[in-house]
Amino acid sequence: MVALNCLVITADDFGLSSEVNEAVEIGHRTGILSAASLMVAAPAAANAVERAKRSPSLRVGLHIALTDGRPALPPEDIPRLVDKSGRLRSDLVRMGVELALSRAMRRQMRAEIEAQFEAYRATGLTLDHVSVHQHYHLHPVVGAMVIDAGKRRGMRAIRVPRELRGLLPGDCARWRVEDALSRRLAAKVARGGFVAPDGVFGLRWSGRFMKARMRYLLENLPHGFWEIYTHPGTSDAFAGHAPGYRYADELSALTDPANAEALRISGRRLCGYQDVLGFAKAA
Repeated sequence: MVALNCLVITADDFGLSSEVNEAVEIGHRTGILSAASLMVAAPAAANAVERAKRSPSLRVGLHIALTDGRPALPPEDIPRLVDKSGRLRSDLVRMGVELALSRAMRRQMRAEIEAQFEAYRATGLTLDHVSVHQHYHLHPVVGAMVIDAGKRRGMRAIRVPRELRGLLPGDCARWRVEDALSRRLAAKVARGGFVAPDGVFGLRWSGRFMKARMRYLLENLPHGFWEIYTHPGTSDAFAGHAPGYRYADELSALTDPANAEALRISGRRLCGYQDVLGFAKAA
């Protein structure tokens, strides 16, 4: 895509809790974290915005949550998207089928996406990029909605979750469906003129991006524009945490001096998506 040697290292779920927000600030101030993806309707979103505004070098984007989280709209306005408690549903496969069949559900999904873009605009933060919680924009209907809403609101860059499988150990067969959907999304993104990385790492090691794994990628990534996304936290147990995620270990990976040195030796530019747009314009 862009002929540059750039790396975005992102923290997802910014705003989920004070433990996540504090880890983002630490990871950026003392480590190699360059960006964060904000969940605008999450419990600690306001605190995340405050922290972002006092860290102007942190690139912040919108992390659209359409599953397993709080909606931006009142639950009664989007009854097909929420469960009985008013939270966004977590039955992703069934939701995907309903989206294909139900106009009402598609209207509600579009409205929620629009509302989250508007909530982000209200923060006053620059929109560095857009990503989607649990990569639900791999669903073709959702992907098209995100691209359409983003195009009308100044989105210039979006995460396409495609890993360079040959660089990672283990069997790649189980990722065939995701890879096919990623290729389809990448084509839509390219046609729309948006920037996306050559590849994104964090799918296979989600919640378990330990020091050694981070260093392995920093030492072995080929030339190009890449993103590594992480889930740091100052604790592994807090309201809303994902079971089994090692948040504190991921923070340690971001602040490890050996990883900072590996990044320095690699000669890569640590950046945000908007920096890549600037580099490409200047090239």
